[in-house]
Amino acid sequence: MNSTSFKGEAQDLGGTIKEAAGKLTGDTSLQGSGVADQVVGNAKQVAGAAMDAVSNPGPLVDKVRTFARDRPYATAALVGVLGLAVMNTLRGK
Repeated sequence: MNSTSFKGEAQDLGGTIKEAAGKLTGDTSLQGSGVADQVVGNAKQVAGAAMDAVSNPGPLVDKVRTFARDRPYATAALVGVLGLAVMNTLRGK
């Protein structure tokens, strides 16, 4: 968990409290603000999880890097084939 995820959880919790307070007092503005805080908090949590995933990609990326380093021509051919496949897919063939 990084600081972005932690801030997102805190904002989500604060939004939940605001929403509950708005319901108790009948203040729809406070209630709406709480819901908005929850949405932003959830977005921050997702962004934090994505940042964690990017910073620690795992062993698969290491294998890909090793393959690309050991076999540069095979890697170039593979990238070319994938590029053609994407291009044909986008053109509708």
